[in-house]
Amino acid sequence: MQYFVTGATGFIGKRLVKTLLARRGTTVHFLVRPGSEGKIGELLEYWGVSKARAIAVSGDLTAKRLGVSADDVKKLKGQIGAVYHLAAVYDLSADEESQARVNIEGTRNMVEFAKAIDAKHVHHVSSIAAAGLYEGVFREDMFDEAEGLDHPYFMTKHESEKIVRKECKVPWTVYRPAMVVGDSRTGEMDKIDGPYYFFKVIQRMRQILPPWFPSVGIEGGRVNIVPVDFVVAALDHISHSRHSIKGKCFHLVDPVGYRVGDVLDIFSKAAHAPKMNLFVNAALFGFIPKSVKKGLMALAPVRRVREAVMKDIGIPEDMLSFVNYPPRFDRRETDAALKGSGIECPNLHDYAWRLWDYWERHLDPDLFIDRSLKGTVGGKVVLVTGGSSGIGLAAATKFAEAGAVTIICARGEDKLAEAVKEIKAQAGKDAKVFSYSVDVADEASCAEFLAKLHAEHGGVDFLINNAGRSIRRAIESSYDRFHDFQRTMDLNYFGFLRVTMGVLPGMVAKRKGHVVNISSIGVLTNAPRFSAYVASKAAMDAWTRCASSEYADMGVTFTTINMPLVRTPMIAPTKIYQNVPTLSPEEAADMIAQACINKPVRIATRLGVTGELLHAAAPRVAQIVMNTSFRMFPDSEAAKGEKGGKPQLSAEAVAMQQMMRGIHF
Repeated sequence: MQYFVTGATGFIGKRLVKTLLARRGTTVHFLVRPGSEGKIGELLEYWGVSKARAIAVSGDLTAKRLGVSADDVKKLKGQIGAVYHLAAVYDLSADEESQARVNIEGTRNMVEFAKAIDAKHVHHVSSIAAAGLYEGVFREDMFDEAEGLDHPYFMTKHESEKIVRKECKVPWTVYRPAMVVGDSRTGEMDKIDGPYYFFKVIQRMRQILPPWFPSVGIEGGRVNIVPVDFVVAALDHISHSRHSIKGKCFHLVDPVGYRVGDVLDIFSKAAHAPKMNLFVNAALFGFIPKSVKKGLMALAPVRRVREAVMKDIGIPEDMLSFVNYPPRFDRRETDAALKGSGIECPNLHDYAWRLWDYWERHLDPDLFIDRSLKGTVGGKVVLVTGGSSGIGLAAATKFAEAGAVTIICARGEDKLAEAVKEIKAQAGKDAKVFSYSVDVADEASCAEFLAKLHAEHGGVDFLINNAGRSIRRAIESSYDRFHDFQRTMDLNYFGFLRVTMGVLPGMVAKRKGHVVNISSIGVLTNAPRFSAYVASKAAMDAWTRCASSEYADMGVTFTTINMPLVRTPMIAPTKIYQNVPTLSPEEAADMIAQACINKPVRIATRLGVTGELLHAAAPRVAQIVMNTSFRMFPDSEAAKGEKGGKPQLSAEAVAMQQMMRGIHF
């Protein structure tokens, strides 16, 4: 027997063709768009047959008679026992025009083609979506009763089935599969669809919470899920049935059916994520009039928040239509046709783990994101302020090694030249490294630098605000040193602002860019003796929080790193730090690299977060703790303006040094 198949390259179609070719003496003709001939070899290998048994027919679903040439129509006329029509747009997020063009007009073109070649039977694969949002049980002999067809996918699937029912002159049979997932035996799937949209949410829950942690789910309406192997087997068996199937419809659905909450719970169990112990029935919100809900969703703040949340978790907004999906489907005709065949829809509980395992190994979107530093900054322009030494030099070296166009700036030309040599010695002589002598605390110097930066490099993609000045001195020792506060603000805050605001217009114009600000753990712990430094860094943090909100929809993102103590020249004058465990510049550079790769809002150590929580929950206790450290660790000789002296520490202070790793005091 000879068959003609549309959608043979699709997930279901490819497997159906393989099943048809397993029948002795069969030949399958399949529609291929011009330009897609490169897929034929791969398909033949998958099917395990030669070109003689699987014959590609050039055409276009959206053209009259499928765009098949007159010669091919002549060759096929009277030879095709059955046409299987599977080609369609199975995407809730697709626009209405493309769905109508493929699903509706494509079906009409298939009907005309089937008549032109005198096919003996048409098997049209529709969908349960043809029922729309029908309230109640939708039988296999029902069609016109469908309701709630406002969504383009529902509408086009309904209209395409109507074309087969009303316009097809060839005997026809309709099949309505439920939501098709991967193979129940292997888990194999080719795209993110249906319940797979919720897998990322489940995965995040697993990462955040232990499996025993109780969680709350949505009960919702009933959804019907079937594995692709069941759909193919049932379709193949029924279409070759000896009983009359002309003009009938078959529901290829799971006879059990699950509520949305049950499905999420099943997959949570498969993923070893927290089990949903409590369900909230989404129907409870049905008392809100549709007009009111529509009005609320039309409000800009509500709409934008909803869109942002759905985008972040990777769920199309149209999936919300299925949360309270109302129809249920009987399958009496299907049960009768499959009786005695041994073909049954497997229980979701039995194969959910295979679907999850395959998704996590092959389909998880995170698998296709290059999370290496090279993949993030390779070929991009990265500016590191304070890049001639310490953290800045270590970070610039990493960026240069990753293939970035690395720009460093600092005040000293000699140090910059040495830094460039050191970077190229590590990254290779071909590394693109540029240096500029600039004092970002000086308005004129900074303006000149920014002009050169835009003229020679066209702006930057990543800005690392690392340049800074730290002063460790008690307030009571600063009564006559008001300039300490001025110069820290000039560099740490105003200098940071000059550079950042100088590059932001270019980032906005490109609608992409990332700013990493090196702040301090002292902002979280309110470290004593660092009032000037912490105040300047706190100002930077506050400005960044405001800017993050303003630029959230412009493609520009910000990360604040509340950096713990790092062994750099900046802390060298404070001899006390020689015995305090600190981060190396390379470890600090790793934090900066992660900030560029993952773009979190903030990176902070556990000690820093603990300090912040202590100040919020028990401020008086926090003050006592910090005052104790203040009295325990006196001003350094440098802070006192003395040289050559050695710090005199008590035994308690020495013990405290070893206990408090990474605290910025």
